[in-house]
Amino acid sequence: MQKIDIEMIPGGATPPPVRVGEATIEEAAIAEEMQFHPADSAGTAQLKAARALVVRELLRQRAAALGMAEAAGEAVDEADAAIAELLERELDVPEPAEEDCRRFHAAHPERFSEPTRLRVRHVLLAAAPDDAPARDAGYRLGEKLVRELQAVPERFTEFAQRHSACPSKEEGGDLGWLAPGQTVAELDRALQHLPEGLHDRPLASRYGWHVVSIEARVEGRELPYEQVAEHVRHSLREQATRRALRHYLLALEAEIGVEGIALDDDSASALMQ
Repeated sequence: MQKIDIEMIPGGATPPPVRVGEATIEEAAIAEEMQFHPADSAGTAQLKAARALVVRELLRQRAAALGMAEAAGEAVDEADAAIAELLERELDVPEPAEEDCRRFHAAHPERFSEPTRLRVRHVLLAAAPDDAPARDAGYRLGEKLVRELQAVPERFTEFAQRHSACPSKEEGGDLGWLAPGQTVAELDRALQHLPEGLHDRPLASRYGWHVVSIEARVEGRELPYEQVAEHVRHSLREQATRRALRHYLLALEAEIGVEGIALDDDSASALMQ
């Protein structure tokens, strides 16, 4: 049977049945599994859920074929234990060599560095992304506040308490020390490039406009290999495990047979979480 990605099914059409060997993955099971696979669309979540269930069924059937009785039962905990034992037995994941670890560290210094930290104050002028009048009004107010703060910086606390829609208003707009990833992505990206001091225009985010002051900035630094050796080793071990698991699942797919959906390079991701 031709394998079809669920995302490609026209709206309203019934997807083909998903089978692993002689077992059928029911639509109800896929629907229930979707809650564990958030995505930008229902179709993508459905596809990820179906693939996750196919992976589990492939492993369950392999464990049962090897006489691991626990996998034949319906109890989730027993099946998970059997799958873990199966992977421990059948996956061949080599331990990364010291020279490979050092080479990986040298090639990816940004992954093993202390991040830049910023001490940030802001005034959030709330406006929904799809509310054009509110966005325009918020930006004009933000420009006005910036001009006044350039003249009298000491008014930042006053403006935060009066105008900000963020709980930090009670602290004069102080967000404390922020590292990358601690605020929404669009604001996070902008903050990383700002010098110390009041920024000369409002910054946009999904929540509205931010009048921002960088109170202090501590630049990140690369860490020596000896300080992060275990982190490097763990990263390489995880990469090797993903590769081995991907190849193992593709071999099981060919041996047992999967219909109605095709596995992809990310199908093993759920097992690695």
